Amino acid sequence: MKKNFLGALAVTTALSPVAAMAQTEVQFWHAFTGRLGELVKAQVEEFNASQDEFVVVESHKGNYSETLNAGIAAFRASEQPHILMVFEVGTATMMSAEGAIKPVHEVMAESGASFDPDAYIGAVKGYYTTTDGDMLSLPFNSSTPVLWVNRDAFEAAGVDPDTDLSTWEKVGDVLEQLKAGGEDCPLVTAWQSWIHLENLSAYHDVPFASQDNGFAGLDTELMLNGPAQVAHLTAMGDWAKDGKFIYTGRRNEGGANFRAGECALFTESSAGYAGISSEAEFDFDVRPLPYWEAVISEPQNTIIGGASLWVMEGHEAEEYKGVGEFLSFLSSSDVQANWHQNTGYLPITADAGEVTRAAGFYEQNPGTDIAVIQMTTKEPTANSKGLRLGSFDQIRGIIDEELEAVWSGEKTAQEAMDSAKERGDTLLRRFESANQ
Repeated sequence: MKKNFLGALAVTTALSPVAAMAQTEVQFWHAFTGRLGELVKAQVEEFNASQDEFVVVESHKGNYSETLNAGIAAFRASEQPHILMVFEVGTATMMSAEGAIKPVHEVMAESGASFDPDAYIGAVKGYYTTTDGDMLSLPFNSSTPVLWVNRDAFEAAGVDPDTDLSTWEKVGDVLEQLKAGGEDCPLVTAWQSWIHLENLSAYHDVPFASQDNGFAGLDTELMLNGPAQVAHLTAMGDWAKDGKFIYTGRRNEGGANFRAGECALFTESSAGYAGISSEAEFDFDVRPLPYWEAVISEPQNTIIGGASLWVMEGHEAEEYKGVGEFLSFLSSSDVQANWHQNTGYLPITADAGEVTRAAGFYEQNPGTDIAVIQMTTKEPTANSKGLRLGSFDQIRGIIDEELEAVWSGEKTAQEAMDSAKERGDTLLRRFESANQ
């Protein structure tokens, strides 16, 4: 077991004892609450009702970071779950945790469960596979950022809600109009690093880090302080100073503001659909993520966020059979199509997307296919297939601090990103040293 994995500190609750029943119990730890938590419970209940050999027990363990830490602590105490949800920035950490994980391709082969790795969408699958194409974890809730539009807010400010928002240049003009029309919150965002640095870089086909964003080796360095990133953050810093961009927090605090109808534009995950569609009392649109026309003639592809399901070592063969059956169930076309339609997360298989299209869902809900189009129209490049960086959860914390300095006017975008690179590279060197 690698020391960086074992050395993480976390507090966990011990697994409940396996019930003395004929059914084999499978523990599944996740990070979902609210509407998404309800949908996960429904999936588990559907699987449990579909057969009588296994019973999956789902448990919420906090946010993404807290769930990862709970899994680490549980492994140290030999009380690990069978399945652990880990957000995408934890992928490199999990890959380095030799002896803690059981690769999904091995679980599926040994369990005999239905599994076709070629069925999964390439842009999603590639994030969680080895260079040899072996799937290490199962893509589960994969999303990508889009632009949400409050049409009522546009109309109240005297701005055409159908106006072109395809480029950031045009968005800048619209923010000026919204502000002049009395809109107090023209633009808000969620997950600022993921959207406005990580995806910005991929969308404009510029590197976020060396070594193919970490896919080609651990000896990687951050490159987030390049001209494209700095220009974008400079513009956003100016918008923040002028009251056109309202900063609300590092995670998805802005989602509550947008769902309440307080903001006109919102950059957020496609998975915002679950909450927005159920809570918003205004007409809304979903549009593609804008790009800078001055940087690229047409955008490349966005990258995924969300999480995958990792199988933990240390359990019995019969339990792994149950894990395999449950993962196969989650990957089935109908289950995936329903998940995609109810949440806005990407369908992880091509068949699920086709089932959704054939059912008329995209036609009845315009814009819900934008995330799929953004991810699949172009073949990913070395700059746009994702990030695989060690200690990235901590590096994101550094980036958040530096971005906050830009929004407050304490630093220029160049100063902030130069500092983020210097501080982040220090963590990358530590991770490299711990995993050589």
